[in-house]
Amino acid sequence: MNDNNSLVEAFKKTKYKVAGPGTRDIQILKEVLKDVDGQQESDVYGRGKIIEDFQEKMAKYLGKEAAVFFPSGTMAQQIALRIWCDKKGLKKVAYHPLCHLEIHEEDGLKELHQIEPILLADKNSLIQLEDVVGMEENIACLLLELPQREIGGQLPDYKTLEDISTYCHEKGIILHLDGARLFEILPYYEKSAAEICDLFDSVYVSFYKGIGGIAGAILAGNQSFTEESKVWKRRHGGDLISLYPYILSADYYFDQRVGKMKKYYEEAKELAGLFNQCHGVSTQPSEPVSNMFHVHFSAPKEEMEVILSEIYQETGIGLTSNIKGLSKTTCYFELSIEEMYAQTPKEEVKNVFHLLDEKIRGISNI
Repeated sequence: MNDNNSLVEAFKKTKYKVAGPGTRDIQILKEVLKDVDGQQESDVYGRGKIIEDFQEKMAKYLGKEAAVFFPSGTMAQQIALRIWCDKKGLKKVAYHPLCHLEIHEEDGLKELHQIEPILLADKNSLIQLEDVVGMEENIACLLLELPQREIGGQLPDYKTLEDISTYCHEKGIILHLDGARLFEILPYYEKSAAEICDLFDSVYVSFYKGIGGIAGAILAGNQSFTEESKVWKRRHGGDLISLYPYILSADYYFDQRVGKMKKYYEEAKELAGLFNQCHGVSTQPSEPVSNMFHVHFSAPKEEMEVILSEIYQETGIGLTSNIKGLSKTTCYFELSIEEMYAQTPKEEVKNVFHLLDEKIRGISNI
């Protein structure tokens, strides 16, 4: 068994896991259905009370005219960009070099829609107004991801968002929000979802990340945009005969957790502070701006897998099951604070960081 598998196994055996909404098992759906009337009619090919009520609820929450439920955010965002490119008669969109569409979707935007991406900003930096103003290419649409996940969940200041929005609207550039983690950033900006979404022409949000549902996404915008997105949803095979397990879980956990995002945010800052007190450990950002951040170690991946496995066995507390190497001497992992952290005894958490600091100091050359 290699070290990575050892880390996974050690993590599985821990009593407490500090990150995430909890184990992704069938109980997620059983909890949702326990009080649901079994005679309630399901949605059928995108129609019916279950789906239409939830779409209307989300449109109101996001401050948009209408919203459409999709089985996946990948599908929703490719469709959004296709609609805007067709509207502008220009198949070019701009986004960050580490955008989900660029690194996680097997070139779906290019292969399925023949849309050319224009990459803005350095991969380790946020998109700023000067990046947008300085574009030499004409584009149909600019996509902003809030927060920028692959660089630790960083966020631009709110004035930057306002300035980019104003510039895009003045220049006739459509502005789309990858808001997969939109709910999670509201405490930092101290704005409502509708206030943030008002800066954008269209927005996508996810229901399995901080919300903790099974799967699914909402795409919202004006009425003509959302009606066209329904056509493309059918073309993409997204109109399953019924989507109600996803919709019911999204609605249930949205109601349960959207009001807890400030708590998750404060807990993320608390936990990041503990990491940053350890030798050879730092977080990106140094102080989180949402409930997620990256933890960086000045140690080889293989050595950190051994150290964390030992800590898990000694304390019964798991931090992560997966570490990614950055170089021969550095590695990192992503951490999102949701329901599980509050269930972990805080005195035992402090012991984890005492051990982490001690064991890293014991590694030579660090």
